[in-house]
Amino acid sequence: MDTNNRKLTGKEQRDILFRLLGYAKPYKKTIVIAFFCLLMMTLGNIYGPIIIKVFIDNHLRPRNMDVQAITRLAAAYISIQVAMIFFLYFQLLKFQEIALKIIQHLRIDIFSKVQMLGMKYFDKTPGGSLVSRITNDTEAIKDMFVSVISTFIQSAFQLTGIFIAMFILNVKLAFFCLVILPIIFLVIVAYRKYSSIYYQDMRERLSQLNAKINESLQGMAIIQVFRQEKRLRKEFEDINEKHFEAGMKNIKVDGLLLRPAIDLIYALALIIVLSFFGLSSIDSSIQIGVIYAFVNYIDRFFEPLNQVMMRLSLFQQALIAGERVFKIIDETELAPGQAGGMANSIREGEVEFRNVSFSYDGRRDVLKNISFTARPGETVALVGHTGSGKSSIINLMMRFYEFERGEILIDGVSIKDYQDTELRKQLGLVLQDAFLFYGSIKDNIRLHNPDITDSGIEAAARFVQAHTFIEKLPEAYDHEVVERGSTFSSGQRQLIAFARTIAANPKILVLDEATANIDTETEESIQKALEEMRKGRTTISIAHRLSTIQDADQILVLHQGEIVERGTHQELLSLQGLYYKMYLLQNGLAHRIEERVN
Repeated sequence: MDTNNRKLTGKEQRDILFRLLGYAKPYKKTIVIAFFCLLMMTLGNIYGPIIIKVFIDNHLRPRNMDVQAITRLAAAYISIQVAMIFFLYFQLLKFQEIALKIIQHLRIDIFSKVQMLGMKYFDKTPGGSLVSRITNDTEAIKDMFVSVISTFIQSAFQLTGIFIAMFILNVKLAFFCLVILPIIFLVIVAYRKYSSIYYQDMRERLSQLNAKINESLQGMAIIQVFRQEKRLRKEFEDINEKHFEAGMKNIKVDGLLLRPAIDLIYALALIIVLSFFGLSSIDSSIQIGVIYAFVNYIDRFFEPLNQVMMRLSLFQQALIAGERVFKIIDETELAPGQAGGMANSIREGEVEFRNVSFSYDGRRDVLKNISFTARPGETVALVGHTGSGKSSIINLMMRFYEFERGEILIDGVSIKDYQDTELRKQLGLVLQDAFLFYGSIKDNIRLHNPDITDSGIEAAARFVQAHTFIEKLPEAYDHEVVERGSTFSSGQRQLIAFARTIAANPKILVLDEATANIDTETEESIQKALEEMRKGRTTISIAHRLSTIQDADQILVLHQGEIVERGTHQELLSLQGLYYKMYLLQNGLAHRIEERVN
């Protein structure tokens, strides 16, 4: 988990901002409409006080009650206010539309990138952390486009217009008011300096919270069985407390440098304006309308400024969230072969390992000089104690991990020279723990492959003995599968996974203790089906129960990443080595090992 809470530099923040703004390019027309509405609102905000000023100086103070002129002024003022409501509605609507489209695009980008990442990345990154970045962080970015960007632009328009109006009314006083700009700039710089650190810390704590929640939900059965509720609650409380502390630091910074600081500067500006008019009135008369307009403009100047300062917190959160999102989008640890390769086709399915060595961490080899050949129609079984390297062989052959030493060939061609789609199409994998998606049984077998017909689905289910239990379900093949298929037994999930693999008709079968969760009676039927499946196909099977692979053409016995024995079942028994010991232990004949030792 990323716990690097370093402060983003100014250049990094600018790069992130420009990259986020780049997502707005496809929506130029909508942006133009939003800016037009924004400009009209700004003009209305500026022109309103001028109408009041004309009314006070030309009509109210000299008591010139020209009904027709006053009516025109009133009509103009009311028209401006009504028009501003209209433009405000469309401005908010268009900025919201742009923001939602941008976040939709960004979420698709990050989700698509996650699909392309290698298993090595997921080994070191908690699932909850990824969920937090795809949901919470993109939501923070959405807030920036909805609230921050529109407010910043509107405020920039309004502040520029207000200063122009001030210079038109009184150049000297307008220059006095410019003094407050450097002070405001210093406040913004100080806020960005401290808030970026605290917001990064807070978002990382939120990511940890999501990771802990995800871990707890996934392992709820184990938590309850081993009575780990108190420990998990304590760990969650600790992370939650750190999130609270980070949040309080943010609140303290916001409370000091946002509204209170701007209110203090506002009071200073008001003192400057009133003092100027007070001193000016000693030597000459002043227009009340000008005083009203200036005070009104000062108020209107600080209102958007307050809005900007209040949204600086959202802006900082969005930049931190953007950095976390782009860190995934820029991740280079892709799944091997993701870029594709030559247009080779797997026709026979012969698999050959040549002196393959592999390490997950780059320090300790889990596979050492693995060499074997599995020909079409043959079954090669991998056996060995836990951690011997069986699953690692499967992981490399399925291209879940990249390897640099040795070669893995299919039909004499390196698997690195096959396109990803061709490998996935011709390699059928059945794991011990079958994973089912939300949807129907039919959907889980077809997996949206348009080449697989309904009759093909039923034929595959019959082939693996799954048709009988599926037909007994309320809606048969249209029966709804809940998340992970939790309403089915382990054996039923495994049968559906078998049907899924058979329906795809691969050249190579990869079985990772695929019959472990199936009852003995069903297993006998499946073994018969497997015999048919293996004909013309290359089969590589990981087995813990030696009784399931006694008819394998070749059995490889692995120990600490090396092949220490190889041969058929009878040949390995005659060697009376590691395989022989495993066989005796599984068949309750451990006393023979003791007799040999004695």
